[in-house]
Amino acid sequence: MKIKVNGEEKKIELEQENALLSQALYHMGYKPNTIIVELNNSIINSVRWEKVKLKDGDNLEIVSIVGGG
Repeated sequence: MKIKVNGEEKKIELEQENALLSQALYHMGYKPNTIIVELNNSIINSVRWEKVKLKDGDNLEIVSIVGGG
């Protein structure tokens, strides 16, 4: 499956039926408690990541939260 992540096209090895957002984020190496995800211009609450299915051509914007002082 091909999706865009932060403007860059990526190929992810997930079957279309099982292409959950949570699985895609895991395969790309993101830690769930440190990111905010926008899917096709809508912010997706992390509680829903296990239910949202990706499809070919979807556009993800992923922002990492960085602490500091």
